[in-house]
Amino acid sequence: MKRIVILLGLVASTLAVSAADVDVSKLPPASSRKDLAFDKDILPIFQKSCVKCHGPEKQKAKLRLDTLEATLKGGENGDCISKGNSAKSTLVHTIARLDPDAAMPPDGKGDPLTKEQVGIVRAWIDQGAK
Repeated sequence: MKRIVILLGLVASTLAVSAADVDVSKLPPASSRKDLAFDKDILPIFQKSCVKCHGPEKQKAKLRLDTLEATLKGGENGDCISKGNSAKSTLVHTIARLDPDAAMPPDGKGDPLTKEQVGIVRAWIDQGAK
């Protein structure tokens, strides 16, 4: 049991370090779209690629992306959105696949988001994640 706890701690600290070490200059630009809303603009993107593993039936890493409240709450690794600053949001880092080891969705588990979709998520976060 002690080995499992140590291993989980190492995995969590590795994820935290990798999120801090990503090259945000490789992020797709935020969309120029205005007045983005979770239900209208973001949820359809998440439903296509994320909710299968981060929804009401399954919550990998205790993260749900099927409601605004759950998305803003984050998961077992804490907040995944930095309101007003998408470049600091780990959700953006993972969906933009900046770190191959933390890329979401993982290879073979769903279609990666397009640069345009990542740009829409970025713009939504930059606009306050409403």
